[in-house]
Amino acid sequence: MAEVIQRDGTWAFDGSTIRITPGLHRSVPLFRQTYGEVAVPLAAVSDVVYESERRHGRLRMRLREGADPLLQATGGRLPDAADPYRLAVDADRSGIAEYVAEEIRHALLLDEVPKEPTASYLLPGPPVPVSVRSSDGTVSFDGAQVRIDWADTSDRIKRATGPRIICLGDLVQVEWLPNSGHEDGFLRFVTRETVFSKLPPERDPYTLDLWGSVRRDLLTALVAAAVTARRPHPSARTGAASTLRDLPAAAVPAQQDRDRADHHDVLLRRLRELGELHRDGVLTDEEFAMTKAAVLRGFE
Repeated sequence: MAEVIQRDGTWAFDGSTIRITPGLHRSVPLFRQTYGEVAVPLAAVSDVVYESERRHGRLRMRLREGADPLLQATGGRLPDAADPYRLAVDADRSGIAEYVAEEIRHALLLDEVPKEPTASYLLPGPPVPVSVRSSDGTVSFDGAQVRIDWADTSDRIKRATGPRIICLGDLVQVEWLPNSGHEDGFLRFVTRETVFSKLPPERDPYTLDLWGSVRRDLLTALVAAAVTARRPHPSARTGAASTLRDLPAAAVPAQQDRDRADHHDVLLRRLRELGELHRDGVLTDEEFAMTKAAVLRGFE
């Protein structure tokens, strides 16, 4: 067993799994404490390095592309301190940290773990149900549905539409950008009906606008990762996108016509929904015109 224990957390490697446990000290970010212990199979690891500095160093693990739904959902935008695959190491423990890194690298060579992207997620992502209260409202995911309940400070359009419930099967994409404290972030749930009509995050009833506590808003990445883990893996979606290339040449135009018709049906339903919101006074004339123009561009 190769193990390094620090105030920032613990890494323990038993030859097949790296078990990462966050520290309990107040300096450890809330995100890492909430995310909890992570068991990383060796097959998910691309490399491990120890970066030495004058007063301290850090262990940093790099995972194979597509192995982890958290990294897939956050796209490398997690703040460095919140990264669960990073461990701050005191200078007097640098020798142990280098030993742990070397043991993991040696096992990667012995097991001939490939560097290529994975064809499926090798980590499970956050467990469900998961619920996070952010500056714009509370977002929950039970494994089948996403629910958004707006806060009193949310835009009036969002509050007027009421709680938003999104079935997992209706989702096309989950987009996440952290609240940095200098620029707002967002958690957007893109569905078949909203893919061509994105409103600004503060007015989009499918988007949480992250503008408040950076520490708490960061927890929305847990929901983004939990949803991502239960959607098709990126490699499967890439395969689906290449379906037209696999069809016989004579069948391609017919398939394209069906796809175009389905796409237009979605846009028409979105236009009807916007018209109802406008008639009910939820959308102003200006808001209706702006949103309608965005949807109409999808017909081009």
